[in-house]
Amino acid sequence: MKQIHLPVTSGSIQAYNVHQASPYPARQSAKFPRLAYAAAHVVPSPCNANPWGITTVDWDATLAFRHHLWGLGFKIAEAMDTSQRGMGLDWANAQELIRRSLAEARGVAGA
Repeated sequence: MKQIHLPVTSGSIQAYNVHQASPYPARQSAKFPRLAYAAAHVVPSPCNANPWGITTVDWDATLAFRHHLWGLGFKIAEAMDTSQRGMGLDWANAQELIRRSLAEARGVAGA
C-alpha cells in the first residue's frame, strides 16, 4: 500500500495510506445501453477584466474539457444547462459555444 504525506489543519504533516485503485475499467469495453449526458460548464478566461460581467471564455480549455468528457463516453447537453442557468454567458457566447462544440463533436466518434 502506498503512502503519501498530507498537510492537516494544525499545520503538521500526516501520513495517509492510499487504497488500491478500483478494479473496474475506466472505460467500458461493451456498448452501454443508455446515453449519459454531462452538463459541461465553460472555462472562463483567467484574464476576465470584470468577473461579474460578460464572461470571456477560454475556448481551448472549454473544448479540451468536452473532448475529455466525450472520451469517457458522455454526450453533452450543450444549450440546456450551461447557458440557461445564469452562469454568466450572454446569448452571443451561448451561440458561439454551441457552434464550436458542434464543430468539434463532428470529428469525435460517439460524441
